[in-house]
Amino acid sequence: MTGSPIDVAINLLWCRPGKVGGSEDYLVRQLLGLAEIESVIVPTLYVLPGFAAAHPDLAGVFRLVEAPISGRNRLRRIRTEQRWLARQTKASKLVHHGGGTLPTRGGRPTVLTIHDLQYLRYPQYFGRFKRSYLRRVMPRSARSADIIAVPSHFVRESVMDAFGIDAERIVVVPHGLEPTMGAAATDESSLREQYQLGAGPVVVLPAMTHPHKGHVFLLRVLAEHWTDPDLRLVLIGGQGAAEDTVQRAIAELGVADRVVRAGRVTQADRDGLLRMATAMVFPSEYEGFGAPIIEAMALGAPVICSDRTSLPEVAGDAAIIRPLETGEWADALDQAIARRDVLVRAGRARAGQYTAVRSAEAVLEAYGLALS
Repeated sequence: MTGSPIDVAINLLWCRPGKVGGSEDYLVRQLLGLAEIESVIVPTLYVLPGFAAAHPDLAGVFRLVEAPISGRNRLRRIRTEQRWLARQTKASKLVHHGGGTLPTRGGRPTVLTIHDLQYLRYPQYFGRFKRSYLRRVMPRSARSADIIAVPSHFVRESVMDAFGIDAERIVVVPHGLEPTMGAAATDESSLREQYQLGAGPVVVLPAMTHPHKGHVFLLRVLAEHWTDPDLRLVLIGGQGAAEDTVQRAIAELGVADRVVRAGRVTQADRDGLLRMATAMVFPSEYEGFGAPIIEAMALGAPVICSDRTSLPEVAGDAAIIRPLETGEWADALDQAIARRDVLVRAGRARAGQYTAVRSAEAVLEAYGLALS
């Protein structure tokens, strides 16, 4: 895009730092990539208190406007988008809403990021209020937006099928990785001591305990097939809606001595655990993209993942992909060990296709279409 500077407002009021998972990383990495590209686009980020502290790299290059809310109350956040944000962005040439829904008030043209449509596939995993809200608001938002940005071709097809959106109004904006990823990773010996991992193989599942992430499935695989007493399954991430179910499964399956609940860890520890892992395992039922796959590949971990939704698209031929049946995973870890060198090489090449700059270039394409 060339010409005079174009003021683009980016609505990040949905993003409570550290609380929204991969969708936060997705938009942040796009913006980091945008900072590396010469463009007429001049972004202003509308954020919650704490965002600047959580992302000083963005605060150093973009103008941030802090909203007068905490973000903890969804209804208040929605009202703030309808009123305060509409006033703040009145003069903007384009408004990019990153949280999947579009306010009824505000400037046009608009770009809307839709991360996934999980609420349609697995409504039982959502609370009554959120499910009702999404069913009411998302179809209207998708049809009202000038351009929709999605993370994968899987989500693109889902949006087209669910809402009858024309293909030319949807741009695939893939996840991207920052080039410095893993530079400060904690070393293996320190991690083995800190998390009491012993000297045996380590498999890592980096995900909050949400029902669709597959923790209970993986625990069954551990109990039934991956029975090496020295194997450690490291669960990284905060507590989600399935936390109690996961805790019960650990106890009932008798695997507590082989499961390490690391919880939320530092970025350095997360990168180090993935780098040292015998395999990163990702038995998810539903993903709009599945960023942990390319993150693990970039860090040199073989990947074992499910064959659901977007995951085969993202993993390509650089991972071991299996159906969500425990017997199908019986030999997957042995395969990851036997094919480690091949998988690591293929994974690094695959991850190299997903850069922050590439993600930013795709979002600039979406902006150009919306402004044309």
